[in-house]
Amino acid sequence: MFDELRNFTRSGDYGGFLPGMKQIGNVAALPGIVHRSVGLPDVHSGYGFAIGNMAAFDLTNPKSVVSPGGVGFDINCGVRLIRTNLNLKDVLPVKEKLTQTLFDHIPVGVGSKGIIPMDAQALEEALEMGMDWSLRQGYVWAEDKEHCEEYGRMLQADPSKVSSRAKKRGLPQLGTLGAGNHYAEIQVVEEIFDKHAATKMGINHLNQIVLMIHCGSRGMGHQVATDALVSMEKAMKRDKIEVNDRQLACAHINSEEGQDYLKAMAAAANYAWVNRSSMTFLARQAFAKIFHSTPDDLDMQIIYDVSHNIAKVEEHWVDGKIKTLLVHRKGSTRAFPPHHPLIPVDYQLTGQPVLIGGTMGTCSYVLTGTEKAMTETFGSTCHGAGRALSRAKSRRNLDYTDVLAQLQEKGISIRVASPKLVMEEAPESYKNVTDVVDTCEFYFFLVMNIPDADEDLLAIDTEKLDSILENRDEVINNQTIPELIPDETYNFSKQFSPIIRLYSSTIYDRIHAVYSTE
Repeated sequence: MFDELRNFTRSGDYGGFLPGMKQIGNVAALPGIVHRSVGLPDVHSGYGFAIGNMAAFDLTNPKSVVSPGGVGFDINCGVRLIRTNLNLKDVLPVKEKLTQTLFDHIPVGVGSKGIIPMDAQALEEALEMGMDWSLRQGYVWAEDKEHCEEYGRMLQADPSKVSSRAKKRGLPQLGTLGAGNHYAEIQVVEEIFDKHAATKMGINHLNQIVLMIHCGSRGMGHQVATDALVSMEKAMKRDKIEVNDRQLACAHINSEEGQDYLKAMAAAANYAWVNRSSMTFLARQAFAKIFHSTPDDLDMQIIYDVSHNIAKVEEHWVDGKIKTLLVHRKGSTRAFPPHHPLIPVDYQLTGQPVLIGGTMGTCSYVLTGTEKAMTETFGSTCHGAGRALSRAKSRRNLDYTDVLAQLQEKGISIRVASPKLVMEEAPESYKNVTDVVDTCEFYFFLVMNIPDADEDLLAIDTEKLDSILENRDEVINNQTIPELIPDETYNFSKQFSPIIRLYSSTIYDRIHAVYSTE
Protein backbone atom coordinates (compact mmCIF):
# COMPACT_ATOMS: atom_id res chain seq x y z
CA MET A 1 0.00 0.00 0.00
CA PHE A 2 2.87 2.38 0.79
CA ASP A 3 4.42 1.70 -2.61
CA GLU A 4 1.12 2.58 -4.29
CA LEU A 5 1.01 5.87 -2.42
CA ARG A 6 4.60 6.71 -3.24
CA ASN A 7 4.19 5.97 -6.94
CA PHE A 8 0.92 7.90 -7.11
CA THR A 9 2.21 11.00 -5.33
CA ARG A 10 5.24 11.12 -7.61
CA SER A 11 3.67 10.24 -10.95
CA GLY A 12 -0.04 10.92 -10.38
CA ASP A 13 -0.93 7.52 -11.81
CA TYR A 14 -1.14 3.93 -10.63
CA GLY A 15 -2.31 1.66 -13.41
CA GLY A 16 -5.61 3.48 -13.97
CA PHE A 17 -6.68 3.14 -10.32
CA LEU A 18 -6.25 5.40 -7.32
CA PRO A 19 -3.92 3.97 -4.64
CA GLY A 20 -5.68 1.65 -2.22
CA MET A 21 -5.47 4.02 0.74
CA LYS A 22 -7.22 6.78 -1.20
CA GLN A 23 -9.87 4.30 -2.33
CA ILE A 24 -10.54 3.23 1.26
CA GLY A 25 -11.07 6.88 2.16
CA ASN A 26 -13.39 7.48 -0.80
CA VAL A 27 -15.52 4.49 0.25
CA ALA A 28 -15.79 6.02 3.74
CA ALA A 29 -17.59 8.97 2.14
CA LEU A 30 -20.31 6.91 0.43
CA PRO A 31 -23.89 7.62 1.59
CA GLY A 32 -25.21 5.40 4.36
CA ILE A 33 -21.92 3.76 5.36
CA VAL A 34 -21.92 2.39 8.91
CA HIS A 35 -19.00 3.64 11.00
CA ARG A 36 -16.02 2.93 8.76
CA SER A 37 -14.40 1.69 5.60
CA VAL A 38 -12.07 -1.19 6.43
CA GLY A 39 -8.78 -1.96 4.69
CA LEU A 40 -7.53 -5.49 5.32
CA PRO A 41 -3.88 -6.63 5.36
CA ASP A 42 -3.86 -7.82 1.74
CA VAL A 43 -5.29 -4.53 0.46
CA HIS A 44 -4.22 -3.10 -2.90
CA SER A 45 -5.78 -0.85 -5.51
CA GLY A 46 -8.74 -2.06 -7.57
CA TYR A 47 -11.75 -0.71 -9.45
CA GLY A 48 -13.61 1.71 -7.16
CA PHE A 49 -13.13 -0.15 -3.91
CA ALA A 50 -9.63 -1.37 -3.15
CA ILE A 51 -9.21 -5.13 -3.26
CA GLY A 52 -9.19 -6.09 0.40
CA ASN A 53 -11.73 -3.38 1.30
CA MET A 54 -15.07 -3.97 3.00
CA ALA A 55 -17.86 -1.63 4.03
CA ALA A 56 -21.38 -2.02 5.43
CA PHE A 57 -24.45 0.10 4.68
CA ASP A 58 -27.59 0.51 6.78
CA LEU A 59 -30.65 -0.88 5.01
CA THR A 60 -32.95 1.35 7.08
CA ASN A 61 -31.24 4.48 5.79
CA PRO A 62 -32.89 5.54 2.50
CA LYS A 63 -29.64 7.20 1.42
CA SER A 64 -27.60 3.98 1.69
CA VAL A 65 -26.11 2.72 -1.54
CA VAL A 66 -24.94 -0.44 -3.24
CA SER A 67 -21.88 -0.18 -5.47
CA PRO A 68 -20.74 -2.84 -7.99
CA GLY A 69 -17.20 -1.59 -7.36
CA GLY A 70 -17.59 -2.95 -3.82
CA VAL A 71 -18.13 -6.46 -5.17
CA GLY A 72 -15.88 -6.46 -8.21
CA PHE A 73 -16.26 -7.76 -11.73
CA ASP A 74 -15.71 -11.41 -10.78
CA ILE A 75 -18.85 -11.78 -8.68
CA ASN A 76 -18.56 -14.53 -6.05
CA CYS A 77 -14.97 -15.22 -6.84
CA GLY A 78 -14.23 -17.59 -4.00
CA VAL A 79 -12.23 -20.49 -2.64
CA ARG A 80 -13.24 -24.09 -2.05
CA LEU A 81 -11.17 -26.57 -0.04
CA ILE A 82 -11.65 -30.31 -0.57
CA ARG A 83 -10.00 -32.89 1.64
CA THR A 84 -8.82 -36.38 0.74
CA ASN A 85 -7.55 -39.36 2.72
CA LEU A 86 -4.40 -39.44 0.61
CA ASN A 87 -0.93 -38.69 1.93
CA LEU A 88 2.05 -37.05 0.28
CA LYS A 89 3.69 -40.44 -0.26
CA ASP A 90 0.63 -41.52 -2.26
CA VAL A 91 0.88 -38.53 -4.60
CA LEU A 92 4.62 -38.20 -5.22
CA PRO A 93 4.95 -41.29 -7.47
CA VAL A 94 2.11 -40.05 -9.71
CA LYS A 95 2.65 -36.31 -9.35
CA GLU A 96 3.19 -35.62 -13.06
CA LYS A 97 0.40 -37.93 -14.13
CA LEU A 98 -2.06 -36.41 -11.66
CA THR A 99 -1.13 -32.89 -12.74
CA GLN A 100 -1.70 -33.70 -16.39
CA THR A 101 -4.98 -35.49 -15.68
CA LEU A 102 -6.31 -32.49 -13.76
CA PHE A 103 -5.18 -30.24 -16.60
CA ASP A 104 -6.99 -32.47 -19.08
CA HIS A 105 -10.19 -32.54 -17.02
CA ILE A 106 -10.54 -28.86 -16.08
CA PRO A 107 -10.55 -26.29 -18.93
CA VAL A 108 -8.24 -23.34 -18.22
CA GLY A 109 -7.14 -20.07 -19.78
CA VAL A 110 -8.77 -17.03 -21.38
CA GLY A 111 -11.72 -18.03 -23.55
CA SER A 112 -11.80 -21.60 -22.26
CA LYS A 113 -15.07 -23.48 -22.77
CA GLY A 114 -16.65 -25.94 -20.39
CA ILE A 115 -17.51 -29.57 -20.95
CA ILE A 116 -20.56 -29.57 -18.65
CA PRO A 117 -23.66 -29.86 -20.90
CA MET A 118 -25.53 -26.56 -20.79
CA ASP A 119 -28.27 -24.95 -22.87
CA ALA A 120 -30.20 -21.72 -22.41
CA GLN A 121 -32.93 -23.29 -20.27
CA ALA A 122 -30.43 -25.09 -18.06
CA LEU A 123 -28.52 -21.83 -17.58
CA GLU A 124 -31.70 -20.05 -16.43
CA GLU A 125 -32.25 -22.80 -13.87
CA ALA A 126 -28.63 -22.73 -12.70
CA LEU A 127 -28.76 -18.96 -12.21
CA GLU A 128 -31.84 -19.31 -10.04
CA MET A 129 -31.01 -22.52 -8.19
CA GLY A 130 -27.25 -22.43 -7.70
CA MET A 131 -25.95 -25.67 -6.22
CA ASP A 132 -29.47 -27.07 -6.05
CA TRP A 133 -29.23 -27.29 -9.84
CA SER A 134 -25.87 -29.07 -9.55
CA LEU A 135 -27.38 -31.50 -7.04
CA ARG A 136 -30.33 -32.24 -9.31
CA GLN A 137 -27.96 -32.89 -12.22
CA GLY A 138 -25.76 -35.21 -10.17
CA TYR A 139 -22.63 -33.03 -10.11
CA VAL A 140 -22.47 -32.61 -6.34
CA TRP A 141 -23.10 -34.68 -3.24
CA ALA A 142 -25.96 -33.67 -0.95
CA GLU A 143 -23.52 -32.90 1.86
CA ASP A 144 -21.53 -30.51 -0.36
CA LYS A 145 -24.18 -27.82 0.11
CA GLU A 146 -23.87 -27.95 3.89
CA HIS A 147 -20.29 -26.75 3.68
CA CYS A 148 -20.83 -23.78 1.35
CA GLU A 149 -21.55 -20.19 2.27
CA GLU A 150 -25.28 -19.57 1.74
CA TYR A 151 -25.54 -23.34 1.12
CA GLY A 152 -24.49 -22.58 -2.44
CA ARG A 153 -27.62 -20.61 -3.33
CA MET A 154 -28.69 -16.99 -2.94
CA LEU A 155 -32.47 -17.08 -2.83
CA GLN A 156 -33.01 -13.53 -4.12
CA ALA A 157 -31.46 -14.40 -7.50
CA ASP A 158 -33.58 -13.34 -10.47
CA PRO A 159 -32.29 -14.52 -13.87
CA SER A 160 -34.60 -12.04 -15.62
CA LYS A 161 -32.36 -9.24 -14.28
CA VAL A 162 -29.32 -10.73 -16.04
CA SER A 163 -28.83 -9.34 -19.54
CA SER A 164 -28.86 -11.57 -22.60
CA ARG A 165 -25.26 -10.56 -23.25
CA ALA A 166 -24.20 -11.75 -19.79
CA LYS A 167 -25.99 -15.06 -20.33
CA LYS A 168 -24.35 -15.44 -23.72
CA ARG A 169 -20.93 -14.99 -22.13
CA GLY A 170 -21.69 -17.41 -19.30
CA LEU A 171 -23.29 -20.19 -21.34
CA PRO A 172 -20.09 -21.80 -22.72
CA GLN A 173 -17.91 -21.18 -19.66
CA LEU A 174 -19.50 -23.32 -16.97
CA GLY A 175 -16.95 -25.63 -15.39
CA THR A 176 -13.93 -23.57 -16.45
CA LEU A 177 -11.17 -22.11 -14.32
CA GLY A 178 -10.48 -19.10 -16.51
CA ALA A 179 -7.40 -16.93 -16.17
CA GLY A 180 -5.82 -14.33 -13.91
CA ASN A 181 -5.00 -15.65 -10.45
CA HIS A 182 -7.49 -18.51 -10.46
CA TYR A 183 -6.20 -21.96 -9.69
CA ALA A 184 -6.89 -25.54 -8.72
CA GLU A 185 -4.12 -26.48 -6.36
CA ILE A 186 -3.15 -29.77 -4.77
CA GLN A 187 -1.87 -28.94 -1.29
CA VAL A 188 -0.10 -30.77 1.52
CA VAL A 189 -0.90 -30.14 5.20
CA GLU A 190 2.36 -28.79 6.59
CA GLU A 191 1.41 -27.60 10.06
CA ILE A 192 -1.62 -27.89 12.36
CA PHE A 193 -2.07 -25.18 15.01
CA ASP A 194 -5.41 -26.29 16.46
CA LYS A 195 -5.88 -30.04 16.40
CA HIS A 196 -9.50 -29.95 17.58
CA ALA A 197 -10.64 -27.52 14.88
CA ALA A 198 -8.62 -29.32 12.21
CA THR A 199 -10.17 -32.64 13.16
CA LYS A 200 -13.64 -31.11 12.81
CA MET A 201 -12.66 -30.26 9.24
CA GLY A 202 -11.43 -33.78 8.53
CA ILE A 203 -7.75 -32.84 8.70
CA ASN A 204 -6.18 -35.48 10.89
CA HIS A 205 -2.43 -35.48 10.26
CA LEU A 206 0.49 -33.79 8.57
CA ASN A 207 1.19 -34.54 4.89
CA GLN A 208 -2.53 -35.08 4.22
CA ILE A 209 -3.50 -34.07 0.67
CA VAL A 210 -6.21 -31.48 -0.01
CA LEU A 211 -7.40 -29.66 -3.13
CA MET A 212 -8.08 -25.91 -3.24
CA ILE A 213 -10.10 -24.37 -6.10
CA HIS A 214 -10.17 -20.61 -6.63
CA CYS A 215 -12.44 -19.17 -9.32
CA GLY A 216 -15.63 -17.20 -9.83
CA SER A 217 -18.39 -16.28 -12.26
CA ARG A 218 -16.22 -15.80 -15.36
CA GLY A 219 -17.60 -13.55 -18.15
CA MET A 220 -21.10 -13.81 -16.69
CA GLY A 221 -20.20 -11.87 -13.55
CA HIS A 222 -18.09 -9.38 -15.45
CA GLN A 223 -21.00 -8.47 -17.71
CA VAL A 224 -23.45 -8.19 -14.81
CA ALA A 225 -21.12 -5.68 -13.16
CA THR A 226 -20.57 -3.78 -16.40
CA ASP A 227 -24.30 -3.52 -17.08
CA ALA A 228 -24.98 -2.28 -13.54
CA LEU A 229 -22.31 0.41 -13.71
CA VAL A 230 -23.93 1.85 -16.83
CA SER A 231 -27.42 1.96 -15.30
CA MET A 232 -26.15 3.33 -11.98
CA GLU A 233 -24.34 6.25 -13.58
CA LYS A 234 -27.73 7.37 -14.90
CA ALA A 235 -29.37 6.77 -11.52
CA MET A 236 -26.72 8.89 -9.79
CA LYS A 237 -27.55 11.87 -12.00
CA ARG A 238 -31.27 11.42 -11.37
CA ASP A 239 -30.91 11.02 -7.60
CA LYS A 240 -28.09 13.56 -7.28
CA ILE A 241 -25.68 11.10 -5.66
CA GLU A 242 -22.14 12.47 -5.52
CA VAL A 243 -19.02 10.34 -5.08
CA ASN A 244 -15.30 11.11 -5.04
CA ASP A 245 -14.42 8.62 -7.78
CA ARG A 246 -16.43 7.77 -10.87
CA GLN A 247 -15.51 4.12 -10.37
CA LEU A 248 -17.69 4.18 -7.24
CA ALA A 249 -20.86 4.38 -9.33
CA CYS A 250 -23.74 3.36 -7.08
CA ALA A 251 -27.49 3.49 -6.51
CA HIS A 252 -29.70 3.68 -3.47
CA ILE A 253 -30.18 0.13 -2.22
CA ASN A 254 -33.96 0.27 -2.48
CA SER A 255 -34.03 1.96 -5.88
CA GLU A 256 -34.96 0.00 -8.98
CA GLU A 257 -31.35 0.02 -10.14
CA GLY A 258 -30.08 -1.08 -6.74
CA GLN A 259 -32.52 -3.97 -6.46
CA ASP A 260 -31.98 -5.05 -10.07
CA TYR A 261 -28.24 -5.24 -9.46
CA LEU A 262 -28.58 -7.21 -6.23
CA LYS A 263 -30.86 -9.74 -7.93
CA ALA A 264 -28.55 -10.06 -10.93
CA MET A 265 -25.51 -10.24 -8.65
CA ALA A 266 -27.16 -13.08 -6.71
CA ALA A 267 -27.76 -14.95 -9.98
CA ALA A 268 -24.11 -14.50 -10.95
CA ALA A 269 -23.11 -15.71 -7.48
CA ASN A 270 -25.20 -18.83 -8.01
CA TYR A 271 -23.43 -19.33 -11.35
CA ALA A 272 -20.08 -19.17 -9.55
CA TRP A 273 -21.13 -21.86 -7.06
CA VAL A 274 -22.28 -24.06 -9.93
CA ASN A 275 -18.96 -23.37 -11.64
CA ARG A 276 -16.88 -24.42 -8.62
CA SER A 277 -19.16 -27.42 -8.13
CA SER A 278 -18.67 -28.47 -11.75
CA MET A 279 -14.91 -28.30 -11.33
CA THR A 280 -15.18 -30.23 -8.08
CA PHE A 281 -16.99 -32.95 -10.04
CA LEU A 282 -14.24 -32.95 -12.69
CA ALA A 283 -11.46 -32.97 -10.09
CA ARG A 284 -13.06 -35.88 -8.24
CA GLN A 285 -13.14 -37.81 -11.51
CA ALA A 286 -9.48 -37.02 -12.16
CA PHE A 287 -8.41 -38.24 -8.71
CA ALA A 288 -10.54 -41.36 -9.05
CA LYS A 289 -8.92 -42.15 -12.40
CA ILE A 290 -5.35 -41.81 -11.13
CA PHE A 291 -5.86 -43.67 -7.85
CA HIS A 292 -8.19 -46.37 -9.27
CA SER A 293 -10.80 -45.61 -6.65
CA THR A 294 -13.99 -43.60 -6.19
CA PRO A 295 -14.24 -40.01 -4.93
CA ASP A 296 -16.24 -41.34 -1.98
CA ASP A 297 -13.56 -43.87 -1.05
CA LEU A 298 -10.97 -41.09 -1.34
CA ASP A 299 -13.09 -39.05 1.14
CA MET A 300 -13.17 -36.05 -1.21
CA GLN A 301 -15.50 -34.02 0.99
CA ILE A 302 -15.76 -30.24 0.84
CA ILE A 303 -14.29 -28.64 3.96
CA TYR A 304 -15.74 -25.25 3.07
CA ASP A 305 -16.52 -22.91 0.18
CA VAL A 306 -16.42 -19.18 0.86
CA SER A 307 -16.82 -16.12 -1.34
CA HIS A 308 -14.58 -13.06 -1.28
CA ASN A 309 -16.34 -10.84 -3.86
CA ILE A 310 -19.94 -10.29 -2.85
CA ALA A 311 -22.52 -8.01 -1.18
CA LYS A 312 -24.89 -9.65 1.30
CA VAL A 313 -27.66 -8.67 3.68
CA GLU A 314 -26.60 -9.58 7.22
CA GLU A 315 -27.49 -8.70 10.80
CA HIS A 316 -24.79 -7.12 12.97
CA TRP A 317 -24.59 -5.39 16.33
CA VAL A 318 -24.17 -1.64 15.78
CA ASP A 319 -24.06 0.76 18.73
CA GLY A 320 -25.71 -1.78 21.00
CA LYS A 321 -28.52 -2.68 18.59
CA ILE A 322 -28.97 -5.36 15.95
CA LYS A 323 -29.13 -3.73 12.53
CA THR A 324 -29.70 -5.13 9.06
CA LEU A 325 -26.80 -4.17 6.82
CA LEU A 326 -25.69 -4.66 3.26
CA VAL A 327 -22.09 -5.79 3.67
CA HIS A 328 -19.80 -5.29 0.67
CA ARG A 329 -16.80 -7.61 0.67
CA LYS A 330 -14.31 -7.14 -2.15
CA GLY A 331 -11.22 -9.27 -1.79
CA SER A 332 -12.54 -9.97 1.69
CA THR A 333 -13.64 -13.28 3.19
CA ARG A 334 -16.58 -13.77 5.53
CA ALA A 335 -15.34 -14.91 8.95
CA PHE A 336 -18.16 -15.74 11.35
CA PRO A 337 -17.48 -16.92 14.94
CA PRO A 338 -18.58 -20.04 16.84
CA HIS A 339 -22.33 -20.39 17.42
CA HIS A 340 -23.27 -18.09 14.54
CA PRO A 341 -26.55 -19.34 12.99
CA LEU A 342 -25.27 -19.03 9.40
CA ILE A 343 -22.40 -21.50 9.69
CA PRO A 344 -22.74 -25.30 9.44
CA VAL A 345 -23.57 -27.45 12.45
CA ASP A 346 -20.15 -29.12 12.12
CA TYR A 347 -18.40 -25.82 12.83
CA GLN A 348 -20.65 -24.36 15.52
CA LEU A 349 -18.00 -24.96 18.18
CA THR A 350 -14.98 -23.92 16.13
CA GLY A 351 -16.19 -21.02 14.02
CA GLN A 352 -16.42 -20.74 10.26
CA PRO A 353 -13.42 -22.00 8.27
CA VAL A 354 -11.68 -19.05 6.60
CA LEU A 355 -9.69 -19.99 3.50
CA ILE A 356 -6.66 -17.81 2.72
CA GLY A 357 -4.98 -18.75 -0.54
CA GLY A 358 -1.28 -18.08 -1.05
CA THR A 359 0.63 -17.98 -4.32
CA MET A 360 1.85 -20.84 -6.49
CA GLY A 361 5.20 -20.79 -4.70
CA THR A 362 4.05 -20.34 -1.11
CA CYS A 363 1.65 -21.79 1.44
CA SER A 364 -2.06 -21.21 2.09
CA TYR A 365 -3.87 -21.04 5.42
CA VAL A 366 -7.11 -22.16 7.02
CA LEU A 367 -8.29 -19.91 9.85
CA THR A 368 -11.47 -19.58 11.87
CA GLY A 369 -13.49 -16.47 12.66
CA THR A 370 -13.84 -14.95 16.12
CA GLU A 371 -16.19 -12.58 17.91
CA LYS A 372 -13.54 -9.89 17.52
CA ALA A 373 -14.09 -10.01 13.77
CA MET A 374 -17.81 -9.40 14.24
CA THR A 375 -17.28 -6.29 16.33
CA GLU A 376 -14.45 -4.72 14.34
CA THR A 377 -14.77 -5.85 10.70
CA PHE A 378 -18.41 -6.97 10.42
CA GLY A 379 -17.26 -10.60 10.34
CA SER A 380 -14.67 -10.14 7.58
CA THR A 381 -10.98 -10.75 6.97
CA CYS A 382 -8.45 -10.88 4.14
CA HIS A 383 -8.75 -13.31 1.22
CA GLY A 384 -5.18 -14.02 0.15
CA ALA A 385 -1.69 -12.62 -0.13
CA GLY A 386 -2.66 -9.53 -2.12
CA ARG A 387 -0.73 -8.24 -5.11
CA ALA A 388 2.58 -6.44 -4.58
CA LEU A 389 3.20 -5.87 -8.32
CA SER A 390 0.63 -5.12 -10.99
CA ARG A 391 0.36 -7.67 -13.77
CA ALA A 392 1.92 -5.21 -16.20
CA LYS A 393 4.85 -4.58 -13.87
CA SER A 394 5.29 -8.33 -13.32
CA ARG A 395 5.51 -8.86 -17.08
CA ARG A 396 8.08 -6.07 -17.38
CA ASN A 397 10.26 -7.12 -14.46
CA LEU A 398 10.12 -10.92 -14.50
CA ASP A 399 11.04 -13.52 -17.10
CA TYR A 400 8.71 -16.49 -17.46
CA THR A 401 11.59 -18.93 -17.98
CA ASP A 402 13.11 -17.85 -14.66
CA VAL A 403 9.77 -18.27 -12.89
CA LEU A 404 9.28 -21.76 -14.34
CA ALA A 405 12.83 -22.72 -13.37
CA GLN A 406 12.30 -21.52 -9.79
CA LEU A 407 9.09 -23.54 -9.51
CA GLN A 408 10.87 -26.62 -10.81
CA GLU A 409 13.62 -26.18 -8.21
CA LYS A 410 10.93 -26.24 -5.51
CA GLY A 411 9.57 -29.55 -6.78
CA ILE A 412 6.58 -27.97 -8.47
CA SER A 413 5.02 -29.69 -11.46
CA ILE A 414 3.14 -27.14 -13.50
CA ARG A 415 0.67 -27.03 -16.36
CA VAL A 416 -0.26 -23.67 -17.82
CA ALA A 417 -2.36 -22.57 -20.77
CA SER A 418 -0.15 -19.53 -21.45
CA PRO A 419 3.40 -20.16 -20.13
CA LYS A 420 4.65 -16.74 -21.19
CA LEU A 421 2.21 -15.10 -18.76
CA VAL A 422 3.20 -17.22 -15.76
CA MET A 423 5.20 -14.32 -14.29
CA GLU A 424 1.92 -12.45 -13.62
CA GLU A 425 1.27 -14.96 -10.83
CA ALA A 426 4.87 -15.45 -9.69
CA PRO A 427 5.42 -15.44 -5.91
CA GLU A 428 7.32 -12.15 -6.29
CA SER A 429 4.16 -10.52 -7.64
CA TYR A 430 2.40 -10.96 -4.28
CA LYS A 431 2.85 -10.03 -0.67
CA ASN A 432 4.08 -12.65 1.78
CA VAL A 433 0.91 -14.52 2.74
CA THR A 434 2.33 -15.49 6.14
CA ASP A 435 2.91 -11.82 6.95
CA VAL A 436 -0.68 -11.08 5.90
CA VAL A 437 -2.07 -13.84 8.13
CA ASP A 438 0.18 -12.78 11.03
CA THR A 439 -1.17 -9.25 10.67
CA CYS A 440 -4.74 -10.55 10.94
CA GLU A 441 -3.84 -12.41 14.10
CA PHE A 442 -1.33 -10.27 15.95
CA TYR A 443 -0.73 -6.78 14.61
CA PHE A 444 -3.00 -4.05 13.33
CA PHE A 445 -5.44 -3.34 10.59
CA LEU A 446 -6.40 0.01 9.22
CA VAL A 447 -9.88 1.35 9.82
CA MET A 448 -10.58 4.75 8.32
CA ASN A 449 -13.53 6.82 9.48
CA ILE A 450 -13.87 9.88 7.23
CA PRO A 451 -17.57 10.77 7.19
CA ASP A 452 -17.10 13.86 5.03
CA ALA A 453 -13.97 12.90 3.09
CA ASP A 454 -13.04 14.42 -0.21
CA GLU A 455 -10.04 13.96 -2.48
CA ASP A 456 -8.09 16.90 -1.03
CA LEU A 457 -8.46 15.53 2.48
CA LEU A 458 -6.40 12.50 1.51
CA ALA A 459 -3.32 14.41 0.38
CA ILE A 460 -0.18 12.52 1.38
CA ASP A 461 2.98 13.97 2.96
CA THR A 462 5.60 12.43 0.64
CA GLU A 463 8.57 13.23 2.89
CA LYS A 464 6.88 11.51 5.82
CA LEU A 465 5.94 8.60 3.56
CA ASP A 466 9.57 8.14 2.45
CA SER A 467 10.66 8.13 6.09
CA ILE A 468 8.09 5.47 6.94
CA LEU A 469 9.15 3.35 3.98
CA GLU A 470 12.76 3.48 5.14
CA ASN A 471 11.75 2.36 8.64
CA ARG A 472 8.91 0.01 7.71
CA ASP A 473 10.09 -2.86 9.95
CA GLU A 474 10.38 -0.53 12.95
CA VAL A 475 6.88 0.79 12.30
CA ILE A 476 5.45 -2.73 12.28
CA ASN A 477 7.52 -4.17 15.14
CA ASN A 478 6.87 -1.23 17.45
CA GLN A 479 3.27 -0.85 16.27
CA THR A 480 3.85 2.90 15.83
CA ILE A 481 1.17 4.76 13.96
CA PRO A 482 2.20 6.74 10.85
CA GLU A 483 0.24 10.01 10.77
CA LEU A 484 -0.34 10.06 7.02
CA ILE A 485 -4.04 10.72 6.82
CA PRO A 486 -6.30 12.77 9.10
CA ASP A 487 -9.12 11.18 11.12
CA GLU A 488 -7.81 7.66 10.78
CA THR A 489 -8.29 5.01 13.45
CA TYR A 490 -6.09 1.98 14.03
CA ASN A 491 -7.26 -0.94 16.12
CA PHE A 492 -5.05 -3.68 17.52
CA SER A 493 -6.68 -7.04 17.91
CA LYS A 494 -6.42 -10.78 17.68
CA GLN A 495 -9.16 -11.28 15.12
CA PHE A 496 -8.62 -14.75 13.74
CA SER A 497 -7.19 -18.06 14.84
CA PRO A 498 -4.91 -19.90 12.39
CA ILE A 499 -5.82 -23.57 12.23
CA ILE A 500 -3.87 -25.16 9.38
CA ARG A 501 -0.91 -24.25 7.18
CA LEU A 502 -1.01 -25.84 3.73
CA TYR A 503 1.93 -26.26 1.40
CA SER A 504 1.07 -25.87 -2.25
CA SER A 505 0.37 -28.23 -5.11
CA THR A 506 -1.55 -26.72 -8.02
CA ILE A 507 -3.60 -26.36 -11.13
CA TYR A 508 -3.64 -22.65 -11.87
CA ASP A 509 -6.25 -20.69 -13.75
CA ARG A 510 -3.93 -20.65 -16.51
CA ILE A 511 -1.51 -22.52 -14.36
CA HIS A 512 -2.10 -26.14 -13.51
CA ALA A 513 0.65 -27.00 -11.07
CA VAL A 514 1.41 -29.55 -8.43
CA TYR A 515 3.73 -28.60 -5.60
CA SER A 516 5.40 -31.04 -3.27
CA THR A 517 7.83 -30.85 -0.37
CA GLU A 518 10.45 -32.98 -2.10
